[in-house]
Amino acid sequence: MSSKAFNRSVAGQIEYWAKIGKIAEDNPDLSYEFIKSILVSLQQIEEGQVEPYLVFSEKKVIGDI
Repeated sequence: MSSKAFNRSVAGQIEYWAKIGKIAEDNPDLSYEFIKSILVSLQQIEEGQVEPYLVFSEKKVIGDI
């Protein structure tokens, strides 16, 4: 899974680091590790490896994310 998120081919590595650079330029306060975790999370969503997160109150669901 992480190999897809990190694009292991030479062309993929160029694309990956260009994506990292653009995100870092647009968001200079984000660390590389945070950016990397965002990309992994997006890949997990794309592959359907996540479940909805539901927020419950005492009596009902107050929202889902």
